[in-house]
Amino acid sequence: MGKVTITLGKRKRQRNPKFVSATGSVNPSGTIAVTYRPRKLLSMAPNNIRVLKRHRPQENINECERDPVLESEEMVCYREPTMYGNLLASLGCSKKVVARMKKRRVRKKEGKSDKEGVEDEENSGSAEDEEIQGAGQESLGGLTRNTGQENNDNHNKEEEDFEACETDDVENELCTNGQSSYTSSFREHLSHILSSKELDTLPKGKWKFQWEAPAIGMPNCIWRGTRPNFLHVAQSDPTYGLKPKLYKHWLQLYEKSGGKDFGSSNRRRFFSICNSYMDVFHSNKNGGRGEDSGHMDAYLMHSLNHIFRSRDLVKKNECKIHSLSVEEILSDDGLRDQGFTRPKVLILLPYKCTAFRAVMRLIQLTPESQRVNVQQLDRFDKNFGLTSENVIPKKPYDWEALIGEGNAAYDDAFMIGIEHTKESIRLYGDFNSSDMIIASPLGLVEAIGKAEDHIGKDVDYLSSIEVLVIDHADVLMSMQYWKHIDIVFKQLNRLPSKQHDTTNIMRVRPWYLDGHARFYRQSIIISSHLTAELNSLFNHQCLNYKGKMKLECAYDGVLHEVLCNVTQIYKRFDATSMLQADTARLEYFANKVFPRIRDSVQGGVMIFINSSYEYSKLRMFLKSQKASFCYIDEDATNDVKSRARLEFFNGSKQIMLYTERAYFFWGYKIRGIKQLIFYSLPERKKYYPRIMNMLEESHDMEATVLFSRFDQHQLARIVGKDSANRLIRSKGSIYAFR
Repeated sequence: MGKVTITLGKRKRQRNPKFVSATGSVNPSGTIAVTYRPRKLLSMAPNNIRVLKRHRPQENINECERDPVLESEEMVCYREPTMYGNLLASLGCSKKVVARMKKRRVRKKEGKSDKEGVEDEENSGSAEDEEIQGAGQESLGGLTRNTGQENNDNHNKEEEDFEACETDDVENELCTNGQSSYTSSFREHLSHILSSKELDTLPKGKWKFQWEAPAIGMPNCIWRGTRPNFLHVAQSDPTYGLKPKLYKHWLQLYEKSGGKDFGSSNRRRFFSICNSYMDVFHSNKNGGRGEDSGHMDAYLMHSLNHIFRSRDLVKKNECKIHSLSVEEILSDDGLRDQGFTRPKVLILLPYKCTAFRAVMRLIQLTPESQRVNVQQLDRFDKNFGLTSENVIPKKPYDWEALIGEGNAAYDDAFMIGIEHTKESIRLYGDFNSSDMIIASPLGLVEAIGKAEDHIGKDVDYLSSIEVLVIDHADVLMSMQYWKHIDIVFKQLNRLPSKQHDTTNIMRVRPWYLDGHARFYRQSIIISSHLTAELNSLFNHQCLNYKGKMKLECAYDGVLHEVLCNVTQIYKRFDATSMLQADTARLEYFANKVFPRIRDSVQGGVMIFINSSYEYSKLRMFLKSQKASFCYIDEDATNDVKSRARLEFFNGSKQIMLYTERAYFFWGYKIRGIKQLIFYSLPERKKYYPRIMNMLEESHDMEATVLFSRFDQHQLARIVGKDSANRLIRSKGSIYAFR
């Protein structure tokens, strides 16, 4: 066992580097005896943690043994670690901090203020911001690329995270005496203590919206909230809740890209909504890249603001700890400023190309003095960017608006950790030591599966997520597997499986230890439209104590975009629940619709299907009936798709099945359609008139639409809100639009 002896006034060491934690005691003679021991994992159970916190074991001096190696009168005690000993081991101050504190004392003697010293240091190491092109651009002039291995770092962790006891910006909220005229929403949100009433009502997921306000820039849309309206309050803060350095940099980028009146811009408004720390559901995002950039700017700046404020709080408390006694440290809950692991922000995106845009924009939005070096950027370009080898043919407009023109980087299984240090950004960082994780649901599900199958692997980096962003939620729901989202939500904010090296258990926030982290997590969901699945997720899985804010829109419908003279017949079937709706739909089709198709000699019947589940059930039914049909789905090969289009056009196949996913990916215009059946309405309202306009001109063109009362969201987007209500509530079950 390695040994360390420390005496008052002088110090000598004998250290074995294999032992990394220490316990200590003060002998009656004034000697401090310290024992190094191998690190052992602390129990993560909340009850055990409370025991460590409240009941410190009594030290028994009589159990000390004389060490034969030390030829002195000093005593060395070998004991199990106490909370006091763990605290001593975790509160070590680096030489850099000592040197910085010494400089401060010298400045004080010379009559200079700390602020002057901070400004001198910042001015000596910073440069003027370079001009960055407008929103959505991916040029990063002036950045230093580091393509070295992620583990081959020359940065010392303590030097990066706690190099100075000052923050990047001199702000009122971080003043020494703790008093300020402005309390940030960050501090207000995380310092809240849940009442017993809140703990009882929050898990039930019952919310009452108290106010409505028009959504500026979005006609026929309103914001609704469960807490008092705060939108007018955001205008009173000159930086809108942003750290001054972030605000200044964002404003410069906005103005250089040609933007005017930043305070009235959509991105600024949406940032203020995100900065409220309420759960937010935005369900009217258009497909254009410009609006995508505006929303992305807002939630990325909110994420950066949260990460940098968290780091500032840790720095402030680290400085404060060095001037406090052990008793004061243990009794001050304000020093509990961390989670079980470091990642605080999780952003879920559908494809690598969307992650590429988000990361590149994140780098642009980071002030230049804090991104002097971007590590692993070349590797990121290679894995996530567009190369000359993966250029693909022209795609539909919806595809290009989301993916990018000619971009084949639409892999839907990825994860990347991003770590911010004082002057650099690390891509591909270890997940447990990253500040932000950008991933796809499938990428996280694969990581969760590996953790379950292999001992030693875990996903504890999801235990301390405080800001969750789900962008392009409509794509994740309808073009990928929604079950993956459910799996990820079940894994969020769970107690970790073990203690990690990055965890200081003495500084973990109490509500993490109590298992209440999910009530503090903010969830931001951004979608182009509202669905029943997204609505259920927002109401029952997003349980933030701060409440909810939701966008509601009244639609006029898209029937006027149908150009051909077709009779559109809507047929309603009865269903007792959403779970039973799929079975009821198939039964209605089998009994009311399919017999007419089977008895007809006419071909050219195309059936459009919304979901993969409905498609698989309908395909099995047609096989059982030995029907003549072909199909185009998202998994079909080029040969299968070409053969299906040819057989349907020349009449050798009577029926074609065409899924919404296939139309999203390929956008094929089908020829030879004489009768059109919407087995289920498309989620994207623009698809309805496009598919309807594929019908061949004839004197008796007819299209049939099947729906139930659980399809109200799709109906409202297609026929309009008022017409949808009549279709759902009237006594009749068949309606026609001409």
